[in-house]
Amino acid sequence: MEALFLLIAFVAVFGAVVYPAVRRRKLRQEGVQGAARALDPVAGYGFVPSDELDVRLPGPDRELVEALEETQRGQDWEPVARLLALTGDEYELRWQRVQSLAGAAAMELAGWRAQGQAAGGEETGGTAGSVSFSKQPAAVPQDARWLRQWRLQRPQDHGGAQVYAQFLVFQALAEPQSADHRIILEEARNVAQDAARLAPADPTPHITELLIARHLNYREADFSALWDTVRRLAPDHMGAHLAALPYWSAKSMGSKQKADAFARAAAAQAPEGTLLAALPLFAAYDHLPEVNMVRGLYRSEEIGTAIEAAEYAVDQVDDDHPVRPHVLHLLVWFLVRAERYEEAMEALAAVDGHVGAIPWVDEGDPAAAYAAYRALAVAGWEATGGARTSHP
Repeated sequence: MEALFLLIAFVAVFGAVVYPAVRRRKLRQEGVQGAARALDPVAGYGFVPSDELDVRLPGPDRELVEALEETQRGQDWEPVARLLALTGDEYELRWQRVQSLAGAAAMELAGWRAQGQAAGGEETGGTAGSVSFSKQPAAVPQDARWLRQWRLQRPQDHGGAQVYAQFLVFQALAEPQSADHRIILEEARNVAQDAARLAPADPTPHITELLIARHLNYREADFSALWDTVRRLAPDHMGAHLAALPYWSAKSMGSKQKADAFARAAAAQAPEGTLLAALPLFAAYDHLPEVNMVRGLYRSEEIGTAIEAAEYAVDQVDDDHPVRPHVLHLLVWFLVRAERYEEAMEALAAVDGHVGAIPWVDEGDPAAAYAAYRALAVAGWEATGGARTSHP
Protein backbone atom coordinates (compact mmCIF):
# COMPACT_ATOMS: atom_id res chain seq x y z
CA MET A 1 0.00 0.00 0.00
CA GLU A 2 2.93 2.33 0.61
CA ALA A 3 3.77 2.38 -3.06
CA LEU A 4 0.46 4.00 -3.86
CA PHE A 5 1.82 7.20 -2.51
CA LEU A 6 3.37 5.94 -3.82
CA LEU A 7 -0.01 6.67 -3.32
CA ILE A 8 -0.21 5.88 -5.45
CA ALA A 9 1.93 7.34 -5.92
CA PHE A 10 2.72 4.90 -5.19
CA VAL A 11 3.56 4.80 -6.29
CA ALA A 12 3.47 5.45 -9.25
CA VAL A 13 6.13 7.11 -11.15
CA PHE A 14 8.49 6.86 -8.26
CA GLY A 15 7.36 3.89 -6.22
CA ALA A 16 10.40 1.73 -6.76
CA VAL A 17 12.80 4.56 -5.83
CA VAL A 18 11.18 6.30 -2.88
CA TYR A 19 9.36 3.39 -1.38
CA PRO A 20 12.06 0.75 -0.76
CA ALA A 21 9.97 -0.65 2.10
CA VAL A 22 7.22 -1.82 -0.25
CA ARG A 23 6.35 -5.52 -0.08
CA ARG A 24 7.74 -7.85 -2.74
CA ARG A 25 5.35 -10.38 -4.14
CA LYS A 26 7.88 -13.00 -5.39
CA LEU A 27 6.51 -13.47 -8.88
CA ARG A 28 9.54 -15.41 -10.00
CA GLN A 29 8.80 -18.15 -7.51
CA GLU A 30 5.36 -18.54 -9.02
CA GLY A 31 6.68 -18.83 -12.56
CA VAL A 32 4.87 -15.88 -14.03
CA GLN A 33 7.96 -14.29 -15.49
CA GLY A 34 8.52 -17.42 -17.52
CA ALA A 35 4.96 -17.24 -18.75
CA ALA A 36 5.50 -13.69 -19.94
CA ARG A 37 8.55 -14.73 -21.94
CA ALA A 38 6.81 -17.74 -23.40
CA LEU A 39 3.79 -15.88 -24.71
CA ASP A 40 3.49 -12.66 -26.70
CA PRO A 41 0.29 -11.12 -25.34
CA VAL A 42 0.32 -8.19 -27.74
CA ALA A 43 -0.35 -9.72 -31.13
CA GLY A 44 -4.02 -9.59 -32.01
CA TYR A 45 -5.15 -7.76 -28.88
CA GLY A 46 -3.97 -4.21 -29.39
CA PHE A 47 -2.02 -4.19 -26.13
CA VAL A 48 0.93 -1.85 -25.68
CA PRO A 49 4.24 -3.71 -26.24
CA SER A 50 5.98 -4.58 -22.99
CA ASP A 51 8.98 -2.36 -23.69
CA GLU A 52 6.66 0.63 -24.21
CA LEU A 53 4.67 0.34 -20.98
CA ASP A 54 4.70 3.61 -19.05
CA VAL A 55 5.81 3.08 -15.43
CA ARG A 56 5.35 6.69 -14.39
CA LEU A 57 1.64 6.87 -13.65
CA PRO A 58 -1.32 4.52 -13.19
CA GLY A 59 -3.12 6.19 -16.07
CA PRO A 60 -2.58 8.98 -18.57
CA ASP A 61 -2.17 12.61 -17.49
CA ARG A 62 -0.78 14.47 -20.48
CA GLU A 63 -1.02 17.89 -18.83
CA LEU A 64 1.07 16.73 -15.88
CA VAL A 65 3.73 15.16 -18.08
CA GLU A 66 4.05 18.25 -20.26
CA ALA A 67 4.22 20.68 -17.33
CA LEU A 68 6.78 18.62 -15.44
CA GLU A 69 9.01 18.08 -18.44
CA GLU A 70 9.01 21.84 -19.06
CA THR A 71 9.84 22.47 -15.41
CA GLN A 72 12.68 19.97 -15.37
CA ARG A 73 14.22 21.17 -18.63
CA GLY A 74 14.57 24.72 -17.39
CA GLN A 75 14.51 24.08 -13.63
CA ASP A 76 11.59 26.52 -13.64
CA TRP A 77 8.84 25.80 -11.13
CA GLU A 78 6.21 28.00 -12.77
CA PRO A 79 4.78 25.42 -15.25
CA VAL A 80 3.93 22.94 -12.49
CA ALA A 81 2.70 25.73 -10.21
CA ARG A 82 0.27 26.80 -12.96
CA LEU A 83 -0.86 23.21 -13.41
CA LEU A 84 -1.74 22.84 -9.73
CA ALA A 85 -3.45 26.23 -9.70
CA LEU A 86 -5.59 25.14 -12.64
CA THR A 87 -6.33 21.81 -10.94
CA GLY A 88 -8.10 23.83 -8.28
CA ASP A 89 -10.53 21.92 -6.10
CA GLU A 90 -10.50 18.68 -8.10
CA TYR A 91 -9.10 17.12 -4.99
CA GLU A 92 -8.67 13.51 -6.15
CA LEU A 93 -6.70 14.73 -9.15
CA ARG A 94 -4.83 17.30 -7.09
CA TRP A 95 -3.74 14.66 -4.57
CA GLN A 96 -2.39 12.42 -7.31
CA ARG A 97 -0.59 15.27 -9.05
CA VAL A 98 1.02 16.45 -5.81
CA GLN A 99 2.35 12.96 -5.24
CA SER A 100 3.63 12.67 -8.80
CA LEU A 101 5.40 16.04 -8.70
CA ALA A 102 6.98 15.23 -5.34
CA GLY A 103 8.02 11.81 -6.56
CA ALA A 104 9.57 13.23 -9.70
CA ALA A 105 11.58 15.69 -7.60
CA ALA A 106 12.73 12.85 -5.36
CA MET A 107 13.84 10.83 -8.37
CA GLU A 108 15.64 13.84 -9.82
CA LEU A 109 17.52 14.48 -6.60
CA ALA A 110 18.39 10.80 -6.24
CA GLY A 111 19.83 10.78 -9.76
CA TRP A 112 21.90 13.88 -9.04
CA ARG A 113 23.30 12.34 -5.87
CA ALA A 114 24.05 9.07 -7.61
CA GLN A 115 25.98 10.95 -10.28
CA GLY A 116 28.00 12.70 -7.58
CA GLN A 117 28.83 9.40 -5.91
CA ALA A 118 29.82 7.85 -9.21
CA ALA A 119 32.15 10.78 -9.81
CA GLY A 120 33.93 10.19 -6.52
CA GLY A 121 31.38 11.03 -3.87
CA GLU A 122 31.20 14.77 -4.52
CA GLU A 123 27.80 16.19 -5.40
CA THR A 124 28.19 19.04 -7.82
CA GLY A 125 25.33 21.20 -9.04
CA GLY A 126 24.83 23.70 -11.78
CA THR A 127 25.11 21.27 -14.69
CA ALA A 128 22.87 21.46 -17.69
CA GLY A 129 20.04 19.03 -18.20
CA SER A 130 17.70 17.20 -15.82
CA VAL A 131 16.12 13.93 -14.93
CA SER A 132 13.12 14.02 -17.24
CA PHE A 133 9.66 12.74 -16.44
CA SER A 134 9.80 11.09 -19.84
CA LYS A 135 10.74 7.43 -20.26
CA GLN A 136 14.23 8.40 -21.42
CA PRO A 137 15.81 10.58 -18.72
CA ALA A 138 18.52 13.05 -19.59
CA ALA A 139 22.10 11.89 -19.16
CA VAL A 140 23.09 14.68 -16.75
CA PRO A 141 20.68 15.04 -13.84
CA GLN A 142 19.79 18.22 -12.03
CA ASP A 143 19.17 18.49 -8.30
CA ALA A 144 15.43 19.33 -8.20
CA ARG A 145 16.24 22.93 -7.35
CA TRP A 146 12.97 23.96 -8.99
CA LEU A 147 11.06 22.60 -5.99
CA ARG A 148 13.24 24.39 -3.45
CA GLN A 149 12.99 27.64 -5.41
CA TRP A 150 9.22 27.27 -5.69
CA ARG A 151 8.95 26.98 -1.91
CA LEU A 152 11.41 29.85 -1.28
CA GLN A 153 10.13 32.28 -3.90
CA ARG A 154 6.41 31.62 -3.38
CA PRO A 155 6.04 30.70 0.31
CA GLN A 156 2.34 31.59 0.29
CA ASP A 157 1.58 29.19 -2.58
CA HIS A 158 -0.18 26.26 -0.95
CA GLY A 159 0.57 24.13 -4.00
CA GLY A 160 4.30 24.49 -3.51
CA ALA A 161 3.94 23.73 0.19
CA GLN A 162 1.89 20.62 -0.55
CA VAL A 163 4.43 19.27 -3.02
CA TYR A 164 7.35 20.05 -0.72
CA ALA A 165 5.70 18.32 2.24
CA GLN A 166 5.12 15.18 0.19
CA PHE A 167 8.68 15.38 -1.16
CA LEU A 168 10.04 15.41 2.39
CA VAL A 169 7.98 12.33 3.22
CA PHE A 170 9.48 10.48 0.27
CA GLN A 171 12.95 11.60 1.33
CA ALA A 172 12.39 10.21 4.82
CA LEU A 173 10.95 6.92 3.59
CA ALA A 174 13.81 6.42 1.15
CA GLU A 175 16.21 6.10 4.10
CA PRO A 176 14.20 4.65 7.00
CA GLN A 177 17.34 3.75 8.96
CA SER A 178 18.83 7.24 8.72
CA ALA A 179 19.40 9.22 11.89
CA ASP A 180 17.49 12.06 10.22
CA HIS A 181 14.43 9.93 9.39
CA ARG A 182 12.23 11.27 12.19
CA ILE A 183 13.52 14.82 11.87
CA ILE A 184 12.58 14.89 8.17
CA LEU A 185 9.13 13.46 8.89
CA GLU A 186 8.54 16.11 11.54
CA GLU A 187 9.61 18.82 9.10
CA ALA A 188 7.24 17.32 6.52
CA ARG A 189 4.44 17.57 9.06
CA ASN A 190 5.28 21.23 9.73
CA VAL A 191 5.20 22.03 6.02
CA ALA A 192 1.95 20.11 5.54
CA GLN A 193 0.38 22.07 8.37
CA ASP A 194 1.61 25.30 6.75
CA ALA A 195 -0.07 24.20 3.51
CA ALA A 196 -3.28 23.48 5.39
CA ARG A 197 -3.31 26.97 6.89
CA LEU A 198 -2.78 28.49 3.43
CA ALA A 199 -5.77 26.62 1.96
CA PRO A 200 -8.08 25.50 4.77
CA ALA A 201 -10.61 23.84 2.44
CA ASP A 202 -8.04 21.62 0.71
CA PRO A 203 -7.71 18.08 2.15
CA THR A 204 -4.43 17.36 0.33
CA PRO A 205 -1.95 18.34 3.09
CA HIS A 206 -3.99 16.44 5.66
CA ILE A 207 -3.80 13.36 3.45
CA THR A 208 -0.02 13.74 3.40
CA GLU A 209 -0.11 13.88 7.18
CA LEU A 210 -2.04 10.58 7.24
CA LEU A 211 1.07 8.94 5.82
CA ILE A 212 3.33 10.81 8.22
CA ALA A 213 1.12 9.69 11.11
CA ARG A 214 1.80 6.06 10.41
CA HIS A 215 5.57 6.50 10.45
CA LEU A 216 5.56 8.75 13.51
CA ASN A 217 3.34 6.25 15.32
CA TYR A 218 0.47 8.58 16.12
CA ARG A 219 -1.75 7.45 18.96
CA GLU A 220 -5.09 6.14 17.77
CA ALA A 221 -6.91 9.14 19.25
CA ASP A 222 -4.61 11.57 17.40
CA PHE A 223 -4.95 9.69 14.13
CA SER A 224 -8.73 9.60 14.50
CA ALA A 225 -8.80 13.36 15.05
CA LEU A 226 -6.76 13.88 11.89
CA TRP A 227 -9.05 11.52 10.00
CA ASP A 228 -12.08 13.47 11.20
CA THR A 229 -10.56 16.59 9.62
CA VAL A 230 -10.04 14.79 6.31
CA ARG A 231 -13.56 13.38 6.37
CA ARG A 232 -15.02 16.81 7.05
CA LEU A 233 -13.22 18.27 4.03
CA ALA A 234 -13.56 15.35 1.59
CA PRO A 235 -15.73 12.52 2.93
CA ASP A 236 -15.66 10.44 -0.26
CA HIS A 237 -12.03 10.98 -1.30
CA MET A 238 -10.73 7.56 -2.39
CA GLY A 239 -7.10 8.62 -2.18
CA ALA A 240 -7.59 9.74 1.42
CA HIS A 241 -9.05 6.36 2.33
CA LEU A 242 -6.15 4.59 0.64
CA ALA A 243 -3.75 6.77 2.63
CA ALA A 244 -5.53 6.01 5.91
CA LEU A 245 -5.98 2.27 5.40
CA PRO A 246 -2.33 1.24 6.13
CA TYR A 247 -2.49 2.80 9.61
CA TRP A 248 -5.15 0.26 10.57
CA SER A 249 -3.29 -2.70 9.06
CA ALA A 250 -1.37 -5.41 10.89
CA LYS A 251 1.90 -3.96 9.56
CA SER A 252 1.30 -0.67 11.34
CA MET A 253 -0.77 0.26 14.37
CA GLY A 254 -3.70 -2.06 13.78
CA SER A 255 -4.67 -5.54 12.62
CA LYS A 256 -6.37 -7.32 9.78
CA GLN A 257 -9.64 -7.03 11.66
CA LYS A 258 -9.26 -3.25 12.11
CA ALA A 259 -8.28 -2.73 8.48
CA ASP A 260 -11.21 -4.83 7.27
CA ALA A 261 -13.59 -2.94 9.54
CA PHE A 262 -12.33 0.42 8.28
CA ALA A 263 -12.63 -0.65 4.64
CA ARG A 264 -16.04 -2.25 5.01
CA ALA A 265 -17.47 0.71 6.89
CA ALA A 266 -16.29 3.10 4.17
CA ALA A 267 -17.71 0.84 1.45
CA ALA A 268 -21.04 0.45 3.23
CA GLN A 269 -21.47 4.20 3.62
CA ALA A 270 -20.24 5.06 0.12
CA PRO A 271 -22.63 7.08 -2.02
CA GLU A 272 -23.14 6.26 -5.69
CA GLY A 273 -20.47 7.63 -7.99
CA THR A 274 -17.47 6.98 -5.73
CA LEU A 275 -14.77 4.31 -5.64
CA LEU A 276 -15.06 3.54 -1.93
CA ALA A 277 -16.76 0.20 -2.56
CA ALA A 278 -13.36 -1.00 -3.84
CA LEU A 279 -11.58 -0.34 -0.54
CA PRO A 280 -12.05 -3.90 0.85
CA LEU A 281 -10.05 -5.24 -2.10
CA PHE A 282 -7.07 -3.11 -1.04
CA ALA A 283 -7.48 -4.29 2.54
CA ALA A 284 -7.50 -7.90 1.33
CA TYR A 285 -4.36 -7.34 -0.73
CA ASP A 286 -2.54 -5.82 2.23
CA HIS A 287 -3.19 -8.88 4.38
CA LEU A 288 -2.60 -11.78 2.01
CA PRO A 289 -0.38 -14.52 3.42
CA GLU A 290 3.19 -14.42 2.16
CA VAL A 291 2.89 -18.14 1.43
CA ASN A 292 -0.52 -19.25 0.22
CA MET A 293 -1.28 -22.71 1.55
CA VAL A 294 -5.04 -22.45 1.02
CA ARG A 295 -6.29 -23.89 -2.24
CA GLY A 296 -8.82 -21.60 -3.82
CA LEU A 297 -7.99 -18.56 -1.67
CA TYR A 298 -8.68 -16.22 -4.56
CA ARG A 299 -12.02 -17.92 -5.20
CA SER A 300 -13.11 -17.62 -1.59
CA GLU A 301 -16.28 -15.78 -0.68
CA GLU A 302 -14.33 -12.95 0.97
CA ILE A 303 -12.13 -12.29 -2.05
CA GLY A 304 -14.99 -12.83 -4.50
CA THR A 305 -17.15 -10.28 -2.72
CA ALA A 306 -14.31 -7.73 -2.69
CA ILE A 307 -13.66 -8.26 -6.41
CA GLU A 308 -17.30 -7.79 -7.31
CA ALA A 309 -17.57 -4.65 -5.18
CA ALA A 310 -14.49 -3.19 -6.89
CA GLU A 311 -15.91 -4.01 -10.32
CA TYR A 312 -19.12 -2.26 -9.32
CA ALA A 313 -17.16 0.76 -8.11
CA VAL A 314 -15.21 1.30 -11.34
CA ASP A 315 -18.48 1.14 -13.28
CA GLN A 316 -19.95 3.91 -11.11
CA VAL A 317 -17.35 6.58 -11.88
CA ASP A 318 -16.28 8.35 -15.04
CA ASP A 319 -13.59 6.68 -17.11
CA ASP A 320 -11.25 9.60 -16.44
CA HIS A 321 -11.55 9.46 -12.64
CA PRO A 322 -7.91 9.89 -11.51
CA VAL A 323 -7.98 6.97 -9.04
CA ARG A 324 -9.98 4.55 -11.20
CA PRO A 325 -6.82 3.08 -12.82
CA HIS A 326 -5.50 2.11 -9.37
CA VAL A 327 -8.57 -0.05 -8.80
CA LEU A 328 -8.41 -1.56 -12.29
CA HIS A 329 -4.76 -2.57 -11.89
CA LEU A 330 -5.47 -4.33 -8.60
CA LEU A 331 -8.49 -5.99 -10.17
CA VAL A 332 -6.29 -7.42 -12.94
CA TRP A 333 -4.03 -8.98 -10.31
CA PHE A 334 -6.88 -10.57 -8.35
CA LEU A 335 -8.89 -11.65 -11.39
CA VAL A 336 -5.93 -13.49 -12.90
CA ARG A 337 -5.26 -15.27 -9.62
CA ALA A 338 -8.93 -16.15 -9.34
CA GLU A 339 -8.81 -17.48 -12.93
CA ARG A 340 -11.58 -15.09 -13.97
CA TYR A 341 -9.93 -14.43 -17.28
CA GLU A 342 -12.75 -12.80 -19.21
CA GLU A 343 -13.12 -10.14 -16.54
CA ALA A 344 -9.33 -9.74 -16.38
CA MET A 345 -9.26 -9.08 -20.11
CA GLU A 346 -11.95 -6.42 -19.73
CA ALA A 347 -9.94 -4.69 -17.01
CA LEU A 348 -6.77 -4.91 -19.09
CA ALA A 349 -8.50 -3.33 -22.06
CA ALA A 350 -9.47 -0.38 -19.85
CA VAL A 351 -6.09 0.22 -18.22
CA ASP A 352 -3.38 -1.13 -20.53
CA GLY A 353 -0.41 1.13 -21.24
CA HIS A 354 0.35 2.64 -17.83
CA VAL A 355 1.62 0.47 -14.98
CA GLY A 356 2.57 2.87 -12.17
CA ALA A 357 0.19 1.38 -9.62
CA ILE A 358 -0.17 -1.27 -6.97
CA PRO A 359 0.48 -4.15 -7.32
CA TRP A 360 3.09 -3.67 -10.05
CA VAL A 361 5.08 -1.05 -8.13
CA ASP A 362 5.52 -3.62 -5.37
CA GLU A 363 8.00 -5.29 -7.72
CA GLY A 364 11.48 -4.28 -8.78
CA ASP A 365 10.31 -4.08 -12.39
CA PRO A 366 6.67 -2.90 -12.60
CA ALA A 367 6.45 -3.32 -16.37
CA ALA A 368 7.69 -6.92 -16.24
CA ALA A 369 5.30 -7.76 -13.40
CA TYR A 370 2.34 -6.32 -15.29
CA ALA A 371 3.35 -8.02 -18.54
CA ALA A 372 3.56 -11.35 -16.72
CA TYR A 373 0.00 -11.10 -15.46
CA ARG A 374 -1.22 -9.82 -18.82
CA ALA A 375 0.33 -12.89 -20.42
CA LEU A 376 -1.41 -15.16 -17.94
CA ALA A 377 -4.73 -13.43 -18.60
CA VAL A 378 -4.35 -13.96 -22.34
CA ALA A 379 -3.30 -17.57 -21.90
CA GLY A 380 -6.23 -18.25 -19.59
CA TRP A 381 -8.67 -16.46 -21.90
CA GLU A 382 -7.62 -18.51 -24.88
CA ALA A 383 -7.49 -21.76 -22.92
CA THR A 384 -11.12 -21.29 -21.89
CA GLY A 385 -12.29 -20.69 -25.43
CA GLY A 386 -11.62 -17.01 -25.95
CA ALA A 387 -10.42 -15.91 -29.37
CA ARG A 388 -8.07 -13.10 -30.29
CA THR A 389 -10.68 -11.66 -32.58
CA SER A 390 -13.39 -11.66 -29.89
CA HIS A 391 -11.66 -10.58 -26.69
CA PRO A 392 -13.73 -8.36 -24.38
